[in-house]
Amino acid sequence: MTDKEIAKNKISELVERFGEHIDQYKKGIYNETQTRADYIDPFFEALGWDIYNKQGNSEAYRDVILEDKIKSWRSNKSS
Repeated sequence: MTDKEIAKNKISELVERFGEHIDQYKKGIYNETQTRADYIDPFFEALGWDIYNKQGNSEAYRDVILEDKIKSWRSNKSS
């Protein structure tokens, strides 16, 4: 099996799993971090990206650079 076929199978599995649980995701309790861990990172990993820097590259040469959470002025507002 070629790398392209393996990637296609992994992505198909992600799509299938997402479809099986879509009702749960629409309830609003599934957050961005969970989405990234369960779907986004595995998607890019299937495409050959070194998501977790397994190659040990320096910051400038990584495939993915993690960003800090952005704080919104709304999240700091008192109610």
